[in-house]
Amino acid sequence: MERDVIIACDFESRERTVEFLSLFPENEKPFVKIGMELFYAAGPDIVRELKDRGHKIFLDLKLHDIPNTVKKTMRVLSGLGADMCNLHAAGTRAMMEAALEGLTRPDGTRPKLIAVTMLTSTDQAALERDLWITGRPIGEVVLHYAETARDAGLDGVVCSPLEARSVHGRCGAEFLAVTPGVRFAGGDTEDQKRVATPAAARDMGSDYIVVGRPITAAPDPVEAYRRCVKEFV
Repeated sequence: MERDVIIACDFESRERTVEFLSLFPENEKPFVKIGMELFYAAGPDIVRELKDRGHKIFLDLKLHDIPNTVKKTMRVLSGLGADMCNLHAAGTRAMMEAALEGLTRPDGTRPKLIAVTMLTSTDQAALERDLWITGRPIGEVVLHYAETARDAGLDGVVCSPLEARSVHGRCGAEFLAVTPGVRFAGGDTEDQKRVATPAAARDMGSDYIVVGRPITAAPDPVEAYRRCVKEFV
């Protein structure tokens, strides 16, 4: 089983990101997430730069549009060198299949492609009140989205650690569960609703955990990252 900690570099600029990553020694290159804030601020060159610096990249742009638009966008993103990309499973199987086609390069290689099921800031109340998905527990909705992503040919999903074991049980051990919503014991959950500690995420079957503020806002980010790796891996 592949397992790793991905640091969410949710910074407002290239400079702040490089400053943060420079805290790590030259022989320690963590897997990093580039989300919408950083990508929109620094542009696609930030992906190329961090790859050149030796980091693996999860490009977290959560595409969700008509299939043809997503296909053409994924074709552009495939050239940036990211190791993993994502989209919203709610965009339908047709959209996910188109995305996979666009992401695949002429030589047959491509980044891993995963689908967001339900954001970890969404709980059962929001599912019913805001999304009008009623009569279905959130865990059941997550599993249905995961099955749809698997059937579309994707490599895995983004889900809460609380759902990782069920995703593997439904979709297979090789189908990835990439899980945000990870906090150290006693830490502030902030806007996350469905959370777990790194050790609990490991025990519940997460393949990758995405950790932001518990590392990036820590007094000693490198030590916080190493603690997270120790507890998870």
